Amino acid sequence: MHTSYDLHTHSSASDGAYGPSELVRQAASVGVTHLALSDHDSTAGLEEAKMAAQRHGIQLIPAVEISTTWLEKSVHIVGLNIDAGCDELRQGLHALKCQRVERAEEIGRRLAKHGIDGTFEAAARLAGTGMITRTHFARYLVELGLVPTVGDVFNRYLVRGKPGYVPTRWADLEKAVTWITRADGIAVVAHPQRYKLTASWMRRLLGEFKEMGGMALEVVSGCGHATDIQVSAGHARRFGLLASTGSDFHSPEHQWLKLGRLPALPADLTPVWSAWSG
Repeated sequence: MHTSYDLHTHSSASDGAYGPSELVRQAASVGVTHLALSDHDSTAGLEEAKMAAQRHGIQLIPAVEISTTWLEKSVHIVGLNIDAGCDELRQGLHALKCQRVERAEEIGRRLAKHGIDGTFEAAARLAGTGMITRTHFARYLVELGLVPTVGDVFNRYLVRGKPGYVPTRWADLEKAVTWITRADGIAVVAHPQRYKLTASWMRRLLGEFKEMGGMALEVVSGCGHATDIQVSAGHARRFGLLASTGSDFHSPEHQWLKLGRLPALPADLTPVWSAWSG
């Protein structure tokens, strides 16, 4: 039987364009057989996604992507095959949700000082019942016609040194790994190439991550190239980490992040799903 894994995706429960049910439908339509919904700091979409997965005949892997800070650097950790009802995980994610609201309010204040009023309220409207993220601010500024694309908004308004940037210290890396392992999940370093770490810094990160109980590395990522896969595969071999694969799909607007369209993992690596399927 053909299997196709996409273990890193987002829905409107955080900053994805599709609701959980529609995300599952889209995944099934492109042949994904095993899908992880890994919203930012939220598991709110998992129940809806699970019911949709049953209707469409695919396997949903409950997941979450946790924002962490490690040595003043931002690192994202995906928790795969989690028990979303774990109290320790739920409490940790609730604290991050409150932190995100506070950050969003401050972004709104900073953009207002720059002459752009009402952005927090608009971002909250776009987020609906989901998590308010910078992407919602970006979409609103595109709606206003201030910039042509979401990416342009980030570059002009929301990154370090720009008017709407708010420095944020996220969950401690070790705490996040502990939340995931206590929830019977597998902690995965997401999209390692995106952090732009030197080889020595990456080795330090992965060494400490494994000592904390982390088990896997996203070797194949939607934003990675062939050389990135080779480098990440080398890190997985060096540290004895399981290999994960995920598109990091958010929206069809991101043409380079295709849902379920991922190259195969290197054959000599142990896939992360072997930890729960065998």
